[in-house]
Amino acid sequence: MQSPFAKSISTADKCKRLQETAGSEDTLAILIHADPDSMASALALKRFFWRKVKRVNIVRINKIDRADNLAFVRLLNLNQQHIRNFKSSDVTKWALVDSQPNHHEAFNKFRFDIIIDHHPVSNDLDAAFIDIQEDYGANSTILTEYLKASKIKPSPSLATALFYGIKNDTNSFVRNTVSNDVKAFRYLYEYANLNIIKKIESSEMTKKNLSGFQKAIDRLSFVKRTAVIHMGEVDDAATLVIMADFFMKLAEVTGSIVSGIHDQKLIVIFRNVGFRRDAGKLAQEMFGQIGSAGGHKSMARAEIPLEQIKPNARKVTDLKQYLINRLKRAGR
Repeated sequence: MQSPFAKSISTADKCKRLQETAGSEDTLAILIHADPDSMASALALKRFFWRKVKRVNIVRINKIDRADNLAFVRLLNLNQQHIRNFKSSDVTKWALVDSQPNHHEAFNKFRFDIIIDHHPVSNDLDAAFIDIQEDYGANSTILTEYLKASKIKPSPSLATALFYGIKNDTNSFVRNTVSNDVKAFRYLYEYANLNIIKKIESSEMTKKNLSGFQKAIDRLSFVKRTAVIHMGEVDDAATLVIMADFFMKLAEVTGSIVSGIHDQKLIVIFRNVGFRRDAGKLAQEMFGQIGSAGGHKSMARAEIPLEQIKPNARKVTDLKQYLINRLKRAGR
């Protein structure tokens, strides 16, 4: 593994190194698991390499389902392609932002030249340029610092994307945040379109997902101050994230746990705002022995192959009780 930059290296020096990774004859593809922070980061990296490389493409591996994320793409007129529709034969350099190669199986097919992220450092990273700031609340902060250090003034659209990327990933600065996030946010405030931000934030529901909210309400239970829901079979795991975030708006709760079955796995999404409980540790305690589990203090995720769950516990009602039982045992 090539080590990420030391803390002592300036952002200006990082930018010089970054520029050296791709030249005028290169076609760069920026790969993302699309959410506001990753899309904004990719847009900023594209701007960084503007007129420095032959062409830059932004490519996502996932479908965008959340209503607010769809509004983000539509209102900012973002141009990106799904990996299934992308012809990569001309690509000479690959970049990955707001993720690391082991975060998704789709990333394993590529050899990355650039990795820029803010999640905990993996042990198997290998790229010409690696910058990981795991204490940062948002990846958009890193890219904003690159633009500032390179004296690139962001366009209103780019500034709005980065502004929302920071706001969204830090949950308006109540999740893990450092002063760099605040400084970048204040810098972008001057250029961002706040009316678009308001519209994105108010775009939580579509006619298509109203039935999902009704199902979630019908299946809602409480364990102390935690909202617990099992959605059954879901077409996309993103639905579970939407519900977990939505039920955190209840005044009575300090945490939400939403599960569902997708691709022969039980997927569980955790949210937490309490002082004592840590969502990542809770996910590990509940499911670390039988599946993949982990995350941050305020948000986490677990994926358990159904084969690890006893057959007589796989019905909708039984899986909900299975979830509640594990939560209660973890809370002892």
